[in-house]
Amino acid sequence: MQVELKEDGLRIWRYCLFSGMAVWLAAATPASAFIAYVSNEKSNTVSVIDTNSWTVTKTIKVGQRPRGIEFTRDGKFVFVAVGDDDSIQVIDVAKQEVVDSLPSGPDPELFALDADGKILYVANENDNTVTIIDVEKRARLGEIQVGVEPEGMAISPDGKILINTSETTNMAHFIDTTTREIVANVLVDARPRYAEFKRDNSEVWVSSEIGGTVSVIDPAKREVTKKISFEIPGLRSEAIQPVGIGMTKDGKTAFVALGPANRVAVVDAVSHKVTKYLLVGQRVWHMAFTPDEKYLLTTNGVSNDVSVIDVAAQKVIKTIQVGELPWGMTIAQP
Repeated sequence: MQVELKEDGLRIWRYCLFSGMAVWLAAATPASAFIAYVSNEKSNTVSVIDTNSWTVTKTIKVGQRPRGIEFTRDGKFVFVAVGDDDSIQVIDVAKQEVVDSLPSGPDPELFALDADGKILYVANENDNTVTIIDVEKRARLGEIQVGVEPEGMAISPDGKILINTSETTNMAHFIDTTTREIVANVLVDARPRYAEFKRDNSEVWVSSEIGGTVSVIDPAKREVTKKISFEIPGLRSEAIQPVGIGMTKDGKTAFVALGPANRVAVVDAVSHKVTKYLLVGQRVWHMAFTPDEKYLLTTNGVSNDVSVIDVAAQKVIKTIQVGELPWGMTIAQP
């Protein structure tokens, strides 16, 4: 009987020990440990942010005027468009330094990577072209003539259509990714800056900075079906300039950066109605979700910081100082 009691006590002790360790490990393990890379246009750097501690852990020196930025599909590298160096630099995530560059046209700004991560389409602002780059071969495959001052880039979920927006021509160009030819030009409001597809391919949204609207385009019909406008009490309409767009995976909610209005608009992506405005840093440019969509981070160019938005609460919870004139943002699992 005494032996049995000792064995029972030992089992209970072991159970408590391992249960306690499990609880401790669960508490110690970050719930969402992601890494964000922010391009700082004026300081010619990229800030690396740990989304668990919300701190800058590294500042990487890059080329002149970095803007568009995106992780490779395997998460091992980050591409950053350095406009004044006319190239796409490659950052090794493990080394946290620039290790290579890809050829581009003059003044690359934004780009889009295809689903396989093998082809990169780059908008070259000063050349009115979209450059096609073979990522593995590090070679240019060709270029597509588009409108004046191309910027926004987006690939449809099925990979068949590439959207490029031209700021001066005020168009969204629909490009067939197989033939690499423009198949449609859709007129939008003045100075279109960004394009974003819904995951179900039912809509593509294009922001017009000077026009002050977001055009909702039916990709099948290739026509504008709705225009979303923004009104903020106390602000002149000229100060409300839509740029970056973030769309949740379920296609129900969109967030639109409103530039010098220092606000992010929350939009019901089904009814296309603005439901809320969130005050962020000064001159908000672009944004990116954490992969679990718990947080949305915005780059604020004039205040030189990043705002962290709790997506569920629709509330800004943190501000992080980065380099000068933060512009682009990309986030992935380290």
